[in-house]
Amino acid sequence: MVFRDETTAEMAFFDEAYQRYATGTVSRVYEPGCGSGRLVAASAARGYDVIGLDNNDAMLAYLRRRLQRRKLSADLINGDMTTHVCSPQIDAAFCTFNTFRHMLDEDSAVSHLQSVADSLRPGGIYILGFHCIPMDADPDCTERWKAAHGGTQISVTLKVIDFQRRKRRETLRVSIKATKRNGVVERLRSEFPLRVYTPKQAFDLLASVDDVFEIVGVHDFDYEITEQREMDNDLTDALFVLRKR
Repeated sequence: MVFRDETTAEMAFFDEAYQRYATGTVSRVYEPGCGSGRLVAASAARGYDVIGLDNNDAMLAYLRRRLQRRKLSADLINGDMTTHVCSPQIDAAFCTFNTFRHMLDEDSAVSHLQSVADSLRPGGIYILGFHCIPMDADPDCTERWKAAHGGTQISVTLKVIDFQRRKRRETLRVSIKATKRNGVVERLRSEFPLRVYTPKQAFDLLASVDDVFEIVGVHDFDYEITEQREMDNDLTDALFVLRKR
């Protein structure tokens, strides 16, 4: 529910990106780190043949129920997104909203990109989105927003509780208050580390795999397919479209 309001814009961008950037028809798609499957379910509802990968059994069990309720299907796999290779090959993959930053070192990030490249057919694309943090960013960051669905009201607070630029590590605390239709209130809190990327560090990482990927599109989280972004230090909400060579 926290990101539910983004789904329509994301899926419209995916559909347009498949047509604009991929060579050939896109029918088989893959989401590494799919979590509870918001985008897996949305892709399946659009008629794509979908693979969802996550390393959390509870998330995958929830996603199976989610798909069953909507009479949809997808291939769900418990696996490691740094090494998993899809077989047969896929036409496109997507990973947005900072899932990529859960890989905390260079080797893991490169291994992931290589495994996605191995999963894609030539001419297939990988839509990769994550936040870049410029050198002048305020490390003491707090964000708040609300969401609602099915009579449940959600309040979300995201706070950076530790920031170490030299180690390229930040720790986030996410606090969620859920008020259900019957008035019952549930509170959840989670803390986890993410890897820090400046725009230059993101570009350098992608350059390290340019033997298998070419950058064919650079956008942001506005999801405007016709508007390309400059690859400069102002690119913070980065959405890269990589095409398999």
